[in-house]
Amino acid sequence: MQTFTLGHSPDPDDAFMFYGLAKDLIPTPGMRFEHILQDIQTLNERATRGELDISAISIHAYAHVADTYALLPSGASMGDGYGPMLVAKEPFTREQLARKRIAIPGTMTSAFLALQLWLNRPGAELNLVVVPFDQIFQAVKSGIADVGLIIHEGQLTYRNEGLVLCEDLGIWWGRENDGLPLPLGGNVIHKRHAPALRKQVSDILTASIQFSLDHRTAAVAHSLQWARDMGRDLADQFVGMYVNHWTLDYGDRGRESIRRFLDRGQKLGVVPAISALEFVT
Repeated sequence: MQTFTLGHSPDPDDAFMFYGLAKDLIPTPGMRFEHILQDIQTLNERATRGELDISAISIHAYAHVADTYALLPSGASMGDGYGPMLVAKEPFTREQLARKRIAIPGTMTSAFLALQLWLNRPGAELNLVVVPFDQIFQAVKSGIADVGLIIHEGQLTYRNEGLVLCEDLGIWWGRENDGLPLPLGGNVIHKRHAPALRKQVSDILTASIQFSLDHRTAAVAHSLQWARDMGRDLADQFVGMYVNHWTLDYGDRGRESIRRFLDRGQKLGVVPAISALEFVT
């Protein structure tokens, strides 16, 4: 029995995705998976040290670990007509926002790369404060920051916090890129594992996602324990945003979007150049 460390976020979408695997509802011949639940910024940092066998990762961060990890074809979080949002107590234009203090959920998140691309400015030129993603609302409301870059369920609940939307970066990305989804997260596997083994693991993770989609009611119920005050209906809506056909396979359009996203980051000077994206096939 070979054990693999599997890092993912304690969020409803990841919990939904790995329901079949976590509950031993799908076959994993000769393999055991140790689930490690940590926030995405921590997982990004751990990936730079090559610590986990398999991990969720921000697409932004993948550019920093492409020599160590290969992208799995399934497990993607794609913003298809929606994405990370900039919210504040009052609406700001792009020019105004660039001069404000912005709370971000981590410097290696895809949300932060999207922000830099939208402003066409490296983060070093911005007034930033890094805040855990679930504390960004409070940072804005308390005045620690003027603007918050929100991810996860905050995209559905910011109005309840008395905040207004300044920009949806997923909508902006699609408008600028032929309707492509904004690539946010994916799953990776360490290259120390042989290609044939990577493919076996990839097939198991894809099977877990398909199992959850086929048993949606039970998988959503499982995910509610990480729903952070979301009711069932809101959690189900959130899961539907980030576990869908893109999650089963990026497809050609998803891969193209990743290439454009990282290429634009390289041209702005905020993402290291990589020779080629490596997907497990």
